[in-house]
Amino acid sequence: MMHNQASLQETKQHGAVRFPFNLYPCTIPGDFPQVALHWQESMELVFVKRGAGLVQVGAASCPAYQGDIFIFTPGTLHALRQAEGQRMEYENIIFELELLGGAEDLCAEKYLLPLQSGRLLLPARLTPNDLCYLQAAACLREVEEANRAKLPGYELLVKGALLRFLSLLIAQGKQQLPAETADTRRLKAVLQWISVHYAEGLRVADAAGVCSFSSSHFMRWFRQMTGQSFVAFLNEYRLNAAAEALHATDETVLTIASRCGFENLSYFNRAFKAHFGMTPREYRKK
Repeated sequence: MMHNQASLQETKQHGAVRFPFNLYPCTIPGDFPQVALHWQESMELVFVKRGAGLVQVGAASCPAYQGDIFIFTPGTLHALRQAEGQRMEYENIIFELELLGGAEDLCAEKYLLPLQSGRLLLPARLTPNDLCYLQAAACLREVEEANRAKLPGYELLVKGALLRFLSLLIAQGKQQLPAETADTRRLKAVLQWISVHYAEGLRVADAAGVCSFSSSHFMRWFRQMTGQSFVAFLNEYRLNAAAEALHATDETVLTIASRCGFENLSYFNRAFKAHFGMTPREYRKK
């Protein structure tokens, strides 16, 4: 899956409107070098199938190994990156919580609505060492098989397996993420500002002004929160936006480079190849 980079709050519709669910097999770096820091209002599960990588949740990063399951509740900042010299294959399962229960439903009242608003927390990660892991992994494999076969009634299988998966997480009740901090809210504001203004000639001072920091403090803070400098993050965001445009439009490379914030075409071509391992034209053909 190529994440929509038009905004760091992902708004892409996953699945049909009346069945908001989808499953994407992904590979880092095969499909893309990384999934940049973002959040969405849907639930996202990452089930690592082979290899290893790095996963960032909020401001903390940790290694991801075969078998690990990561749980990103609505509004959770997260990113996926390549571990040096490693390849990571994973299933990306994304669904809206409304898929699992209506507004008048007792389960929605007790669990789904609190999950959506951040009042009910879940474990951020399951590993094969966790007590509920075998049952939880079996639920996700059932989801994968139902989605693959799409036999009559598969939607019921998907919904039932996801409900059982959530019940196991709620019962486990550990490894919870802390409540959203002031720093997280500031970072979301900066990321949203980048999504609107990334094509412009942005300066560190402009970004620092979004959260009322000095430039020097902002640079230290941003690296601490994201693991990257502001300039590196912005450049990567622009490259990802350009890749999305190459995939989704017929605009010329020059036009795309310009509207993604690159004034020099030669620099854009070099930076794109360094990031994606191929030129923009090769990327479009692929």
